[in-house]
Amino acid sequence: MKKALMRTLATGLLLSGAVFALSGTASAEEPRRPECIAPAQPGGGFDLTCRLAQEGLKVTGQLKEPMRIIYMPGGIGAVAYNHIVAQEPAAGNKIVAFSGGSLLNLAQGKFGKYDVNAVRWLAAVGSDFGVAVVRKDSPYKSLKDLMDALKADPSKIVLGAGGTVGSQDWMKAALTAKAAGIDYRKMRFVAFEGGGEANTALRGGHIQAYMGDAAEAYTMLQGGSPIRVLAVFADERLPGDMSDIPTAKEQGFDIDWPIIRGFYVGPKVSDEEYNWWVQAFKNMQNDPKFDAERDKLGLFPFRMAGAELDTYVKERVKSYAELADSFGLMHK
Repeated sequence: MKKALMRTLATGLLLSGAVFALSGTASAEEPRRPECIAPAQPGGGFDLTCRLAQEGLKVTGQLKEPMRIIYMPGGIGAVAYNHIVAQEPAAGNKIVAFSGGSLLNLAQGKFGKYDVNAVRWLAAVGSDFGVAVVRKDSPYKSLKDLMDALKADPSKIVLGAGGTVGSQDWMKAALTAKAAGIDYRKMRFVAFEGGGEANTALRGGHIQAYMGDAAEAYTMLQGGSPIRVLAVFADERLPGDMSDIPTAKEQGFDIDWPIIRGFYVGPKVSDEEYNWWVQAFKNMQNDPKFDAERDKLGLFPFRMAGAELDTYVKERVKSYAELADSFGLMHK
């Protein structure tokens, strides 16, 4: 009996050792010197996305080593996308922030020769929504006020955003113009390299309204920025501190612009390293401490990673291409 028990235990140990050895070869160690690339200047949505990963992975114990944020502005994400694909395709310690705007640009071929299949889509960690923002001392107290001014004379209202023609912020402006009943081609639009620059221009009086994101606006309001959010481009009012801001639909304008925020890695990052990040983000989002970090930045839940995110991203790019085509932005 004793010998049989010993043999059973020995067999169990051998089997568990084999399983451990197999799992050891299938999983990578925590990356050394982890970095998050924010494809814009500090202060905008990409910066916010990287800060969420930086703090979330830290407080939930997924990363022991601090994550550094690297700013790589240019082309609203194009420079960072091209860099990671061409220069550091196998860098397993680097993740790059993306948003729905990145996917919109990819749909229009704005990232050069690389398309949506050029990287490995990693994880989405939050959602956001478009907003219309003015200065606190602006004469426009509601979205209707801004729409009435646009209708009266589109040339007198300068709309600014962190993106060029065809970007997600431009789309928000174009949809706003369309909802106001004016030709979007007649609107005055100024492009900036990220939300931080657009907010500076708004505060300086160089633009009359800023078509940004709710999380950016929330961060600005928390920091004491003298702005007013006229409307949220969502189906329903946002919870929490922004619950007093009406939706565009409440004010009679059918504008809806949801945004996802997440990360990708280079195309040659190994399966082991990729899966390590996927699991780390899943673990992070299952921890209540992450919810607190996300809420601090004004983002809303959106959990997706690995193959599921890859499928979602490619479907969104297809639908964005159709939207861009409706605005005459696709080259035939």
